[in-house]
Amino acid sequence: MSLTDFRALGRSGLVVSPLCLGTMTFGPGEWGADEAASREIFDAYRDAGGNFVDTADIYSGGVSEELVGKFIRETGSRDEIVLATKFGFNASSRPLTGTAGGGGNPHAGGAGSKNVHRALDASLRRLGTDYVDLYWMHIWDGVTPVDEIVQTLGDLVRAGKIRHYAFSDMPAWVAMKAATIASERRVPGPIAMQVEYSLVAREVEAEHFPAAHEGGMGVMPWSPLAGGFLTGKYKRDDTADTGRLSGANPFGNSKFTERNWTILDTLREVAGELDCTPAQAALAWTMSRPGVASTLVGARTVAQIEGNLVAASLRLTDDQVNRLNMASTPTPGFTSSLGSPAIRSMLYGGHGVTGWGE
Repeated sequence: MSLTDFRALGRSGLVVSPLCLGTMTFGPGEWGADEAASREIFDAYRDAGGNFVDTADIYSGGVSEELVGKFIRETGSRDEIVLATKFGFNASSRPLTGTAGGGGNPHAGGAGSKNVHRALDASLRRLGTDYVDLYWMHIWDGVTPVDEIVQTLGDLVRAGKIRHYAFSDMPAWVAMKAATIASERRVPGPIAMQVEYSLVAREVEAEHFPAAHEGGMGVMPWSPLAGGFLTGKYKRDDTADTGRLSGANPFGNSKFTERNWTILDTLREVAGELDCTPAQAALAWTMSRPGVASTLVGARTVAQIEGNLVAASLRLTDDQVNRLNMASTPTPGFTSSLGSPAIRSMLYGGHGVTGWGE
């Protein structure tokens, strides 16, 4: 496999590389890359044949979108690149007029129609284009009716301002309801879901993966290296000052569990057999999972992105996959138990039955 072994993203005609360039690092910030470094990363990905670039309106306060748009224009690659960006997180910083205690504009965030139109127009200006290929709802706001989200994003598809849309970080039922509404009304529906997924974060296999399969959505993992944990740079006896998991970040030190250290031990064994890094083996495992369409990879340096891209050429043996699967098997929840072999045996008179798509 290589970056040019394209895959359809969900039930759509949008074909993407198995590794997607995530650009959260493009721009200023503690974990950011300046313009020169960002351009090197972009060029390395493109030189390897990659065609899928993912950004968001909040990355580096909009600078990521500006840099991505600039690089695409300068390389004349707009027609070749699948360009994705996101909306959802609040963009306002100044207090509302007339408020006593301050607070940003509530209509500068969320998935309501008013904000979606505002956010897209702002993203298009920063990107310097008149359409995006894929527009992500960055996170479910818990308020906007799913009907409104489908209507708003479907209208934008029909208007030509976006080609497709998808959901990130939402309950499985939200994505499934949107897919069902779209199917019944014969209107554009979501083609993908973006969720945290890695060897140490497999909980989404219980609800999200089946929903994606049933609703025609490709799964797009973010943080396939678990915030850097699966690179192997952290040590059991010293987890301080070595990367993202050491400071203020959404993960905190949540990855430092005995179960995860055991998974990492198995990953190191497999990487040694493949003569690759643990990160490359972890990415190869993620890309090989049923339902995964494209996996997000980010980098702060060109060396990091070049190392990650090697994963596209790796092949795990059945034995290696089984060992990684066994080491990382998630704790079964209520939903998972419903489809267990024991339950099916009870239902089907003592016979084992395999469901469609399994």
